[in-house]
This record gives sequence, structure tokens and C-alpha cells, in this order.
Amino acid sequence: MFMGEYKHNVDTKGRMIVPAKFREELGETFVVTRGLDKCLFAYPMNEWKVIEEKLKQLPLTKKDARAFTRFFFSGAVECEVDKQGRINIPANLRTYAELEKECVVIGVSERVEIWANEKWEDYVEESEESFSEIAENLLDFDI
Repeated sequence: MFMGEYKHNVDTKGRMIVPAKFREELGETFVVTRGLDKCLFAYPMNEWKVIEEKLKQLPLTKKDARAFTRFFFSGAVECEVDKQGRINIPANLRTYAELEKECVVIGVSERVEIWANEKWEDYVEESEESFSEIAENLLDFDI
């Protein structure tokens, strides 16, 4: 399980250090793709295969299913961790998530999210204001 929040930088070549606590669980090769809320999602290969199978089950006849599947898979790339513990984030994904220099890498249960620092701070600030309401809405799920 991934958890925690780590600040890192993306260098001018698009490389970013993967937090040491996440490296073992992610493995040497893992998938990074466009996520929701303008961040990137990173999945270990075993989790990616589960998601892939679920998305294959979506009906091709549904416009939303086609759109989401395109969005999710077209941005996906396999990343390998180099000897310095870094991955290279492709330009199209850096542009999508607005990653320029400072970023935040967070653990979210079965996935890792990579956020532009400013976007993450904005998200946390907005979410803090409504956290009680969000929690209340999730009570139906026995959380």
C-alpha cells in the first residue's frame, strides 16, 4: 500500500526521483498515465493489469467509456527506474500535469500520484474546507 507525501523536483530533462519508500512496491518498471484532477497516476505492473482488464470490460458502444479508455491508455507509458532512482516523465505527461520543477509525490493506496506542487497545495486547501462534508458523504460506504 502506498501512503505519504514527498516533495521532489523534475529536472530540465524531465527526470524525477521516485521516493525510496515507493520504489520497491512500484518495481523496476511501472506505468505512469494521465490521472484525474490534472495529476499523473503511477501503478505497479500487477495493479495496471487489473485496471486494464476492468477497462476492457467497458462497453465500446458507450461514448463515456470510449472517451475515458482513450484518455487513460493514450497517456500511459512504462517507466524504468534508473540507478539514481529516477524516472523520465515524457513531455506530454509533464505538460498535462503542469510539472515544471517542484512536484509532490503522494501515495494513494494502490497507486502513486504525481502533482505539480502548486496544484497540490491548491487542491489540499480547497479539500480542507470541505473535508467534513466529503467525509459525511462517504459514511454510506462504512468508512
